[in-house]
Parts: sequence; C-alpha cells; structure tokens
Amino acid sequence: MSNFDIKEELKKLPNKPGVYIMHDKNDTIMYVGKAINLHNRVRSYFRANIGRGPQIDQMVRQIERFEYIVTDSELEALVLENNLIKEHCPRYNTLLKDDKTYPYIKVTVSEEYPRVLFSRLMKKDKSRYFGPFTSAAAVKDTIELINKLYGLRTCNRVLPRDIGLERPCLNYHMKQCCAPCTGNVTRQEYRERIDKALDFLNGNYSVITKELEQKMADASETLDFENAAKYRDLLSSVRQVAQKQKMTDSSMEDKDIIAIASDDKDAVVQVFFVRDGRLIGREHFYMTHVSENPSGEILMNFVKQFYAGTPFIPRQILLPEPIEDMEIIEKWLTQRKGSRVYISVPERGQKEKLMELAAENASLVLSKDKERIKREEGRTIGAVKEIEQLLGIKGLTRMEAYDISNISGFANVGSMVVYEKGKPKRSDYRKFRIKTVTGPDDYACMHEVLTRRLLHGIEERHELEVRDIDAKYGSFTKFPDLILMDGGRGQVNICLQVLDELGISIPVCGMVKDDNHRTRGLYYNNVELPIDTRSEAFKLITRIQDEAHRFAIEYHRSLRSKAQVKSSLDDIPGIGPARRKALMRAFKSIEDIRNASARELSNVPEIPENVAEQIYAFFHQNV
Repeated sequence: MSNFDIKEELKKLPNKPGVYIMHDKNDTIMYVGKAINLHNRVRSYFRANIGRGPQIDQMVRQIERFEYIVTDSELEALVLENNLIKEHCPRYNTLLKDDKTYPYIKVTVSEEYPRVLFSRLMKKDKSRYFGPFTSAAAVKDTIELINKLYGLRTCNRVLPRDIGLERPCLNYHMKQCCAPCTGNVTRQEYRERIDKALDFLNGNYSVITKELEQKMADASETLDFENAAKYRDLLSSVRQVAQKQKMTDSSMEDKDIIAIASDDKDAVVQVFFVRDGRLIGREHFYMTHVSENPSGEILMNFVKQFYAGTPFIPRQILLPEPIEDMEIIEKWLTQRKGSRVYISVPERGQKEKLMELAAENASLVLSKDKERIKREEGRTIGAVKEIEQLLGIKGLTRMEAYDISNISGFANVGSMVVYEKGKPKRSDYRKFRIKTVTGPDDYACMHEVLTRRLLHGIEERHELEVRDIDAKYGSFTKFPDLILMDGGRGQVNICLQVLDELGISIPVCGMVKDDNHRTRGLYYNNVELPIDTRSEAFKLITRIQDEAHRFAIEYHRSLRSKAQVKSSLDDIPGIGPARRKALMRAFKSIEDIRNASARELSNVPEIPENVAEQIYAFFHQNV
C-alpha cells in the first residue's frame, strides 16, 4: 500500500459521521471504529502521543492505509461498526465472545395471538424484528408502553389451545391486557391491536408522542410530578427507539446495493454488501471509458461484468434506476446462482435510504479518491490484466501459488496461497504437512500437495452436490483460474502431471528465477516468457512468490520449534502435554530445565517429586 499517502488522505476526510477501517501492510483489517466526525476522529490517531496507551500507539505504527464509510447518523455508525467487527474480528478491537449485542423488538406474528418481546438475537423464525437499537432500557420501556397502550398479552400461554383453562392474570385486572386467554377478544379484534402496534414500530410515532407530551403537561399542571417524570421517561424511550438506522435489515436476506457517481470522464460504482440482513462491507469500482454514456448504461455494463466473475450472487440486487435488459440479466443470474435472483429499484423505505447512503459514499470516492483508486486498481486488477495479456488467457480472477519448505528433508511442508483480483485472500490459504515423502525431494512433495488439494476439492464438490448445499460453503470447491509454481519447467511438469491424472484442465505457469533468486520471467506452454521488471504484473508475481515462500517457511519454523520441545521432554516417562507446558512456563527454556535441581523442578505445582527426579535423571544420566 505504498501508494497511499496518509497525510494527503487525512486532508480529504469529511466532517460527517461514519466508520473508519485501519489496514496494515498486508491489507489486513486491524481496527474498526466509529466517529461522529470522521475528519476529527481519524486525524487524532496521527497526532503526537497524547496518552492513548501502548496498544493504540503500537497499532498506529502499523497503519499502512485507512478507509471510511459515511453514514447519516452516529447511531448508524455504531451499528455498522458492530457489524464490521463481527465480520472481520480485527486484532485491536475488543471482541465480544458471545452473540449478545444490540437489542431488537420481536413481534411473534406467526402466532394466532402475537406478543411483543425483547430479543438479543434475530432469527429466521417467521417473527418480525425491529432494530437493532442501542439502548436496552429504552427498548424495554417501549415494549411495556406498547403492551399497555394496546392491551397485548405478555404471557407464555399457548393460544387458542389454552383459552378458558385458567383465570386471567393480574394484568387483566389492572386493565393492561385485553385477556385473549378468556375468549372475550376475537382473533380479528386482537389482530387489529397488533396491527396498530406494528404501525407504531414501523415509524408512526406521532400519535403516541403527542399523547405522552399532553399527559406529561397535564401531570405537571396538577403538580403530579411523579407521573410527569414517568411520562417524560417514556417519551424519551420512544424517541430513542424512533431513531432510524439502516445498517441491519430484519428480512435477514443477502443483497447487494449498487449506486453510482459519475462526471464527464469517470464513474465510481459503490456496492454495499448485506449478508444475513447485516451490512458487512463495501467495495468501490472505478469505471473507465464512460465519456458521455448515461448512468443506466454504465450500471448495466457493471452488473454484467461484476457478476460474471464474482463467486457469490445474492438473492437481491438493488439498483438506483432501471437498466436495459434487466429481465434477461435477472434470468442469467438466476441460472448462475441456481435459485431465484431479483433485480429491483427501491423507491421508499429502508432500502431506498441505504441506496442514498451508497450514492453519497460513491460521490465522496469520485471526488476525493479518484487517483488513489486508479493506482490501487493498477497494482491489483491492472496487474492481473497484464498477466492475462502476457499468457494469452481470459477470465483470470483466482490464482493459487505453491511452495515447499524443508531443511535437508526434515519436516517437509507445503504452502498454498490464494490471490483474487490481485489481492491476497488469506482465508483460503492452506498448509500441508507432507505424509508420503521422506528426504529432500521437492518434486515428490509438490506432487503430494497438489494431489491432496485438488482431490479434496473434487470430493467436497461432490459432497455439496449430494447434500444440495451452495458451493460457497466449501473451502476447497473453487479451483483456480491459474496455478503458479515456484520454479520453472520441472515444477510446472509435476503440476501438469497431477492435473492429467485427475482429469482437470487448469493453466499452469512457472515463476522462473535467476541466479540471484529473483524472478526473471514466466514459464508457460513450454516457453519462457520475459517480463518487464517495471510492470505491475512483475510486481504482483513477485509479491505472490514471496508470500508463498513466507507462508511455507513460517509453517516449517513452527514445526521445527515443536519438534525441538518434543525431542527433549516427551521422551521422559510421566511427561505429557500439560506438564510440558507447565515446565516451559516455569523455566522458559530447555536449558534452564536441564540446569534445574530435582527440588526446583518439584516446585512446579504440576510436577510431583517422583516425576521431578525422573526429569533430573533423564538430563544427567550421561553426565
């Protein structure tokens, strides 16, 4: 991310509420935060140390770039922050281990006599959910108010089965429940009460707020300050719940919200990704060669190109305006997904508000980030296009690179790294501990790694087909568009041999190095292709090669470390994993354990005296 000029980008920050996202040099998300004013909040991280604490200072030193998403309110920023933290689990955020976050109001509309309940989770259970909200107390007060206003039941009785079996509860006698359990209220009459409650929760707050304001004023006038305070608190709760936010959708559906901003020469398309009803991220795309094309045509071209290459297609795609061939594109995407896909233009409600927010972010990107996006796309998507041209292939999205690491044949390991659209996809990285090869035979090791990876993918695909599960849930199901081998002809031929054995057709390219272990070209179709060392393609190939090498070495180093500990301690009778850890905690190194007396060893709580004597004897029997 060397092209990201932090000082320049700080000047472009808007004075608006939103969420900011900090990335490190590997483009990993380190921290997600919210701000009522992005300009002031993000800039504060880069001022001289003002007592933020060592952890924040450590994070700031690692920031390579940041991005932000503008929202309409601090509440929306807070909820979006929560969604993003749950999605990415950043290293420097305090993470909540359970799923209890913001509260919802749940209306059990699937019941014949529905209830209005407090809920911490939003499930696909045919109930209607409203929220999330930031104040649990306000939600509880509002539920209590709704139940009292409309005389709704709060009991757990199964109706209509239990009608007339028991006497009505105290709420009925306090005139706070219409008591459907007695049979005095018909299902239709009760439904009318629920419809009014739903109307309130859908945003028609004016009737209740006016009523509470009047009651508060009347109570004050009669000097009934206790009731006046009660109405004041209820009014405050209603107003807190009335705050609208668009970051979570109670339908819990997957959808993409697409907006566009354009000028005479350029256009930026912003995509908000909503998964399981939560806004979890966004991406923006720079469109070229737009000149005088109308926005509808730009959108149509984007939708066709984007969803032709993306691995996941949501159930809904929302656009700011109709596009040409919308029905045909809808049918095409339905075929690709294997289930119904809807393309629509929202005109009102939450979806339309979210579309406006996406458009606002697209406009900000167009006006402030244009040059940076061009540079970023040049080093990622642009580099991939250069590789396509160099090799004469098309549709290159996913690349997998492999490497082998060992020391004189000890602990042979393999690594697999994945790049999609020119960026590392670390969630798909894999490590392999070689099982069938002893000694330093890189070709045999590579044959095993590739065979295991591809066979796993074939088996996983078959299992998902049998169980009728979407392929997005498999980790190995997606095969690469190009395999990159860390070497020339020999490594490429091993890979081609494995592909031939398994009946799979995937282009294979070798990354050929010179005598100084630097990439000098690509080996493809039995020809070594020279590559311009100043090109973005060369820089991307080098990054991929370095990443595969780093990943393999790290894994090998961890295995060596474990083997060293095991060889020294695990051969001692009475020493298992728990006692080994206790010894290493107490003495820090094998050498310290070797130099300890039997009494010092027995001072470790987990080590009995007889075991301490065995450890001492083990290290001193040949002395």
